[in-house]
Amino acid sequence: MTRLPACCTPLDAHWPLPAPLPGTVFFSTRFDPALLTADDFQHSAVPPPASIQRSVAKRQAEFLAGRVCARAALQQLDQLDCIPAIGEDRAPVWPGHISGSITHSTGHAAAIVGLKAQWRGLGMDLENLLSLERAERLAGEILTPDELQRMQLLPREHIAQLVTLTFSVKESLFKALYPLVLKRFYFEHAEVLEWTDAGAVKLRLLTDLSSEWCHGKELPGQFVVEDRQLLSLVAIGA
Repeated sequence: MTRLPACCTPLDAHWPLPAPLPGTVFFSTRFDPALLTADDFQHSAVPPPASIQRSVAKRQAEFLAGRVCARAALQQLDQLDCIPAIGEDRAPVWPGHISGSITHSTGHAAAIVGLKAQWRGLGMDLENLLSLERAERLAGEILTPDELQRMQLLPREHIAQLVTLTFSVKESLFKALYPLVLKRFYFEHAEVLEWTDAGAVKLRLLTDLSSEWCHGKELPGQFVVEDRQLLSLVAIGA
């Protein structure tokens, strides 16, 4: 009988994003590394990889919280009782017929899963909203020249959210596409074309990753901002 780790709140199945994804299962939890106990991994039946055993409490708690969400999602989706391992590329290893994504930021973890027959790729990323000063400092590393030009047209109070969104949704894009193309790509290889206050965002690839995923290909995404954190999702249908 497994139990929830002492450091985690009860799992929450509330869908936070603007547009529900049919056929997917989403779970989130809040976690507090200060409440992590020595037997949390054992009691919640999550075997810690060696790299996690050697890590600090914060990393252990976020790994545990994310994996607990992922296991619950897999159980609800397809009656699977498994914990995604960490692959050589650091990404979670999902069952062959499953697409999924795990994310965490300060005190908050979430996982989403779906059947590959319906969703070929799922990428989700959670980030703390950047301060304006940090956003302006990092913009040149995260935004393409065209994105920087568009940023200049914005009121200054919108810049922090735009830079955070651009970072997050490009992370989500990578998580969704990497399992399909098995090729690494970086911030300069995609751009945010447009986004709305309602949480819709449109991305475009700026590099050739495969014959299907080539320069100019556009993909939709979505995002929500809550409690000074931004959650983004890119989903690729079958």
